Amino acid sequence: MEDFVKQTLLFDFYGELLTEHQQRIYEDVVCNDLSLSEAAQELGVSRQNVHDLIRRCNRQLEEYESRLHLVEKFLDLRAKVGELRGCAAEAQKTGEPADLAGMVRLCDEILEEL
Repeated sequence: MEDFVKQTLLFDFYGELLTEHQQRIYEDVVCNDLSLSEAAQELGVSRQNVHDLIRRCNRQLEEYESRLHLVEKFLDLRAKVGELRGCAAEAQKTGEPADLAGMVRLCDEILEEL
């Protein structure tokens, strides 16, 4: 997975667990694409301070994911829903009967994860 996508997903799921200060800086730098220098100037700190804070936040967010696996579960569920949708769309497009057994299996897997 691309680093940017991974960072934003981790922030979406676990960002509320960071302090408000960390959230603001992380969001500015990672999500809003502010440079480290721009963020540092805005806060009146050094570029190195911002860099270190982003690294610490990344480690924290990764640690939360390693314990809770919420992003992993979300991506798995999204893939299964996509597969289910693909089965239904293919059946609709071709007029062939849908693979109902496969669709039921996917639904069961999704429900089990919820």
